[in-house]
Parts: sequence; C-alpha cells; structure tokens
Amino acid sequence: MFAVCVSSVAVEEIKRIIKLSEIMKEDDKNWPQKNKDGRQELEIRMGGEHISFETAKIGSLVDVTESQDPEGLRVFYYLVQDLKALVFSLIALHFKIKPI
Repeated sequence: MFAVCVSSVAVEEIKRIIKLSEIMKEDDKNWPQKNKDGRQELEIRMGGEHISFETAKIGSLVDVTESQDPEGLRVFYYLVQDLKALVFSLIALHFKIKPI
C-alpha cells in the first residue's frame, strides 16, 4: 500500500475543471447501461453535493452521439478525458523532475 500526496493547487485545478464541465447538472438515467464490455463510473463529492454516474464503456465519440442523451454523455466523456490528461501529466512531470 502506498500513499499519494497531491498539492492544494492540484486539488483546486481538479475542482475548477469539474465546475466548468457542469457535470453536476447531468443525470445518467438515459446513458447506456453497463454491458459485456464493461462500465465507467465517476463519483464526485464537492461542497455539499454528491453525485455518482455509471455508464457503459465509451470507446469513441460515436458511442456518445448514438446514445439517448448525447449532450449529457458528451459532458461526461470530455470531463473524464480532461481529468485523465491532467493526472497523466502530473505523473509524467513527477518522474521528469530531477532534484537539485
């Protein structure tokens, strides 16, 4: 088991990305249900709000546009992509920085 420490600046950036996405206004009731390919889940607790999403794995934007709620699922899709990009960038930077 290992611990991960994240600076308050990184946490604030994650909160900013989530707020800008307006994902808290979405509802997953018309999103594709999990299937044999798997599922994607996202749970957010921010301030006094708590929301949880579950949908089938999204392979591409075609899956999003063919869903019953393409606008809501698009918000979810891009938020997940943005958060993954941020996390992978932080990990890459961590291993590139050389101590003095």
